[in-house]
Amino acid sequence: MTPIILAAVFGYLLGSIPFGLLITRAAGLGDVRKIGSGNIGATNVLRTGNKGLAAATLLLDALKGAVAVLVAQNWGLEAGLAAGFAAFCGHLFPVWLGFRGG
Repeated sequence: MTPIILAAVFGYLLGSIPFGLLITRAAGLGDVRKIGSGNIGATNVLRTGNKGLAAATLLLDALKGAVAVLVAQNWGLEAGLAAGFAAFCGHLFPVWLGFRGG
């Protein structure tokens, strides 16, 4: 596989990690998709009443894109761009949630 394809796959898989869902479940708050807008993002996590979890969700969601780019750009500029775009797509359409969420 070419580095660009590998970077895109890596970026997509990293971007599709549903941190809002994982964090709220780990905190014992259940499924964040059952409250508010049903989204797994930081704004909906904030609706649980826990600002710390919402801030952690926001930070981790931002970092997954940044990490994808920083790691993949070691394979070249195009690989970094592909990883960043794929991380964005993974965030919007996460494979782990049946391509819904983000």
